Amino acid sequence: MPSDIQQLITRFKTACANYDINSIDSHPALCETLDALAGDLGKDVHTRIQFGVGDVWTEIHKLWRDLVHAQLTFWDGDDSDDGEDAGSIKERRKQHSLSSLSVSLARFIRNLVASVPYNQIKAFEDEQIIRRLLHYYTSWSSMEDEEASFAARILTQMLSNIITGNEALISTLWGTYFNLQEDQVVLVRLLASPDNRVLLAALTMIISCMHESRSRTKMLTRMPIGARICIKLLDDMVKLYDADEGSDGARAFDVGYSIFTRIIEFGLVPDLYSKLAMTDEIVTPHQTTLLKLLDSYLQSTPVSSPGAKSRITKTHARLCPMLSSLFFSLSTYAQTAIRKSLRSSVSDYRSDDTQGPPAELDVLLPKVCEALVLTAQCIITIILAAHGSHHQGSPTSSNSTASTQENIHVYFKEVHQEGLGLVENIVELLRLLDRFLPRINFGKPVATSAGPRGERKYQEETSASSAQQLTPAVDNPGFNFLKRDLVRLLGILCSDDRAVQDRLRKCGGIEVVLNLCVVDERNPYIREHAIFALHNLLKDNAVNQAVVEEIKPTGQWDENGVLVDTPGAVRK
Repeated sequence: MPSDIQQLITRFKTACANYDINSIDSHPALCETLDALAGDLGKDVHTRIQFGVGDVWTEIHKLWRDLVHAQLTFWDGDDSDDGEDAGSIKERRKQHSLSSLSVSLARFIRNLVASVPYNQIKAFEDEQIIRRLLHYYTSWSSMEDEEASFAARILTQMLSNIITGNEALISTLWGTYFNLQEDQVVLVRLLASPDNRVLLAALTMIISCMHESRSRTKMLTRMPIGARICIKLLDDMVKLYDADEGSDGARAFDVGYSIFTRIIEFGLVPDLYSKLAMTDEIVTPHQTTLLKLLDSYLQSTPVSSPGAKSRITKTHARLCPMLSSLFFSLSTYAQTAIRKSLRSSVSDYRSDDTQGPPAELDVLLPKVCEALVLTAQCIITIILAAHGSHHQGSPTSSNSTASTQENIHVYFKEVHQEGLGLVENIVELLRLLDRFLPRINFGKPVATSAGPRGERKYQEETSASSAQQLTPAVDNPGFNFLKRDLVRLLGILCSDDRAVQDRLRKCGGIEVVLNLCVVDERNPYIREHAIFALHNLLKDNAVNQAVVEEIKPTGQWDENGVLVDTPGAVRK
């Protein structure tokens, strides 16, 4: 062994021999030695290898045992004769010394094991002791202390280095954590930290454990402990979203986003979404956050190569059943809640009814509508990606990829639930929303005069002041963009498809789309999307064109681009 390495080993062993865990006056010298050695070990992998094969592990194991015993039982050594103040000072001094020693030892091991499998294996022998220390430093009271948070961060970085790149150790650690009681899983506790640097360390360790392993990622989405970890992850993503660019919080968000990207690309979002469900709640806040991450992924993932195209297409295909089922579920709930709020069902509606504002707004309806918007956006992105790739397919695209893309496009057109197709469901929801949500123009609600074919809606007789009464009940950001995205989805589904065009005509979809060709500040660009949908509905379809011709115009466009009603005119 080179003499310089032997000198480092001798220095380490001497420092260990001269310290006493019960004598805090001996701790600073050991900390100083460990910090200096950490610097030397961090410079050169050869030094780490040679140091690790030296006779150092007996001392290292003893240091960890001494630390965990002293840290978890230090209060037993208090001398009651010192008085309360003196005892408190002594306790704080010992606590500070033990924390400093934990940090120095963790930093030393963190550098010693980096990229050296043998050292990783030897260091992992102390995993249970390290876990107990992490459990202590992540207690509710400790995490409020800056010194304890620092210790938790360095210990986490060390543990991450111990397992990084070592499949056997990763599998062992992951399996151990997922079979512990929840209060013993330090990952859950670390993810609850208010310190973004601790979160960054914990998230880095999680993604190192996931690596390219579908089985370990599956454990994260299917096992009870995995669900608890994901709930904390989703909470952290919400908290970190507004972090300043380049900050620890922003870096933690990026790592967290990478974790969910792995979950999405392994096709495990449906499993996780189900795990996040709660009894008697149609949608939970964590499910909504997951949908936001999914929507972001779908809109931002580029297709840069044929291989990437195949992977993304498979990811999209796995999501289709979940998204369609979710859309039907959310839409059905929204329709039921709106009917109840309007005090009558659409089937009981009479043209001479005079109805007041909504009787009672379902408190979950805004959240349901927010989730509906996200679901619709995900479906839109998937259909457009499949449609675009199918029509612009490169010569290198595989037949299976092209077939999957075509199947995705057809799937959403043909999917049914309880005998009702997706397009019919959207039309019914839009018809109800047209009654329930007055459009906003120049900051004020505008009464709607249009109704289903052969009917005249009660709002035609409603004054602007009556329409304004509706606003307090439904003036919630959860309703924003809903009509716009639903009519956009309709336009995409009926594009160049005579069968879907005819289905929309038969369920009154043409009239519903015509009613949406208006300005609505709650739904930016809804008029443009409705006009595009109308174009797709009428294209090469003489029957649909004839329906539009039969409808007598009810108004004209004013100079502000607003459709103004013509007195006495009604739509069919």
